[in-house]
Amino acid sequence: MHSNSQNLQVIYEDNHLIVINKRAGDLVQGDKTGDAPLSEIVKAYLKEKHNKPGNVYLGVVHRLDRPTSGVVLFAKTSKALPRLNKLFADKKNKKTYWAMVQNTPNPENGTLVHYLKRNQKQNKSYSHKNEVPNSKKGVLHYKTLKKLDRYTLLEIDLETGRHHQIRSQLSAIGSPIKGDLKYGFNRSNPDGRIHLHARSLSLVHPVKKEKMTFTTPVPDDNLWQAAAKNI
Repeated sequence: MHSNSQNLQVIYEDNHLIVINKRAGDLVQGDKTGDAPLSEIVKAYLKEKHNKPGNVYLGVVHRLDRPTSGVVLFAKTSKALPRLNKLFADKKNKKTYWAMVQNTPNPENGTLVHYLKRNQKQNKSYSHKNEVPNSKKGVLHYKTLKKLDRYTLLEIDLETGRHHQIRSQLSAIGSPIKGDLKYGFNRSNPDGRIHLHARSLSLVHPVKKEKMTFTTPVPDDNLWQAAAKNI
């Protein structure tokens, strides 16, 4: 894994926040694999950049699935973290994703409502049309941005943030994300990532109280570049 802070793509930084464009394959927080998580790489970057002695404070506000790329925000102060946590808990933030899918959804723009049930053992969420025991309601809005020869670029606004929600819901309507073997795409991408990108995050700054939007460029592969062209 890339544990080098030189490779870090910083989108925005001030005294309270740092926003990173996460590469697919990077972990946001440490897990059982023992791979260096993004949170540690960001800490190393801050320590180096600001010549900080001792430990660097960094609060993890939200996560992105490991095979997904895009915007991740961290708190740099213990003042900002609880405010950001509250903002996310109260859904006062807006997250927009881009996904490259097989099969254009019908209709091309719409809202999906499913009941998602998580299977811990498989680390997978199943989408059901109707409520089932221990399921949680998942709502997302999608629109078709561009059709390429074999794939369609969708823009997705999440209303709820469930485990693997976008991946599971798109798979349930027969439009799996490119490379997402777990959710019904026929083959994986060479590097294990999937074509799902957290494109932007909008929120009110926890300290300055200004509305801010952070937008991340898509990964540097031919399909993403073709999809994002002239949009």
